[in-house]
Amino acid sequence: MADRVLALTWGQNVPGREKHGLDVFNEALEYYGSLQADGRIERFDVCIFDPNGFMDGFMLLHGSHEQLDAVREDARFMKLTVDASLVVQDLRLIDGRSGDGIAETMPLYQEAIAHAPQEAFA
Repeated sequence: MADRVLALTWGQNVPGREKHGLDVFNEALEYYGSLQADGRIERFDVCIFDPNGFMDGFMLLHGSHEQLDAVREDARFMKLTVDASLVVQDLRLIDGRSGDGIAETMPLYQEAIAHAPQEAFA
């Protein structure tokens, strides 16, 4: 079961690059679909937001730590990331945890909270 995620988020299109942006988006969908079909990731989700001035959408890859590390090192992934960086603003790649990965991480937060001052800030 997947315990890690890789979120790829983006903002608005770079003006004048919308057509190429759609091509890159479709290529990414094809690539992530092939990763899933080959068992190289567990699954992926895509979300496109209504216009909001902050974030236009994200893709969320689900897998193990090893699977997502391998994806990050894959030449096609790196090429798609570079292509995307030229057609959208505020491209971000964010590692995270899901499923059992959350349970493994929570003790770190509990320990940190135990050592942090608990006064309210005004």
